[in-house]
Amino acid sequence: MNLTYNEAKKALDASIEKAKALNIPVSIAVVDSGGHLLAFARLDSVFGVIEFAIKKAKTAVMFGLDSDTMGTIVSGAGINGHGMLNSNDGLLTIAGGVVIKNRKGNIIGAIASSGGSPEQDKEIANAGTVGPN
Repeated sequence: MNLTYNEAKKALDASIEKAKALNIPVSIAVVDSGGHLLAFARLDSVFGVIEFAIKKAKTAVMFGLDSDTMGTIVSGAGINGHGMLNSNDGLLTIAGGVVIKNRKGNIIGAIASSGGSPEQDKEIANAGTVGPN
């Protein structure tokens, strides 16, 4: 199963509302289960965080884990952590990328926010995980 555009749009809209409520300029990316960009919004964020949002979402969906959880794994990998971070055209293993699951618990995509603090980015992205269901 894969995330549809309409589901991605619902997820994006929910995260946009959270970012606006927090008054934080972020970029938000939604990817399908293959890591392909489905929906994106730049809410007056700086240019540099566009790619951060996309990479956080890709990292989450590729490994089936939130991006900060993957960061914990990479940080414990010692010398191998460098290779892990540079795999798959580069990972971004800080908070803000979360998996999106369907009602059966299957991963169908991921959403990520970048531009706020790690905690804010995760809160904004998490708001989008309730949108597609």
